[in-house]
Amino acid sequence: MTLRPGLATCEAMQSSTSFPANSFPDWHGTTILAVRKNGQTVIAGDGQVSMGPTVVKGNARKVRRLAGGKVVAGFAGATADAFTLIERLEAKLEQYPDQLARACVDLAKDWRTDRYLRKLEAMLLVADKTAIYTVTGVGDVLEPGESAGGNAVAAIGSGGNYALAAGKALIDLDLSAEALARKAMGIAAEICVYTNGNLTVEVL
Repeated sequence: MTLRPGLATCEAMQSSTSFPANSFPDWHGTTILAVRKNGQTVIAGDGQVSMGPTVVKGNARKVRRLAGGKVVAGFAGATADAFTLIERLEAKLEQYPDQLARACVDLAKDWRTDRYLRKLEAMLLVADKTAIYTVTGVGDVLEPGESAGGNAVAAIGSGGNYALAAGKALIDLDLSAEALARKAMGIAAEICVYTNGNLTVEVL
């Protein structure tokens, strides 16, 4: 289990390949993007849930506020598993108030070692006003690299690479964090067939 600042979120997506190829039945249905810019942090998620080639829902809510609104979490993967992990994360945040990094590291440790939790098939993108973390079931807690001014972009899910690339390309433009996130998610939705433009956006 590692906390490794400075590593891009695409590494977290690559880490998921340690799971069996068929172990993410709901994987194709999620793009979650986090942006921190000019003191504002945003997490945005699309609403599409797909099973194979079929869209089963278009307005799913995959981004939630935790810890009294101080933390936002988005999830990719099997929905029931993700809800279980978010509940666990919320319990960790109650145990370690205002210590997001410690809560994420503790969750990742439990996720990797607990016999029940390590079967859960999901990934989390978690943020507060000052930090963004990708948490995976293989024990990784990854913080994205920062550009000049402390700006950062991270993404997970089937369209995560597209949203990440778009976000990085747009980060230096005269856009707010929310506007940038919406635009990058729109680009991802145009490219990824498992992502739609029905967004849930939470701003810190």
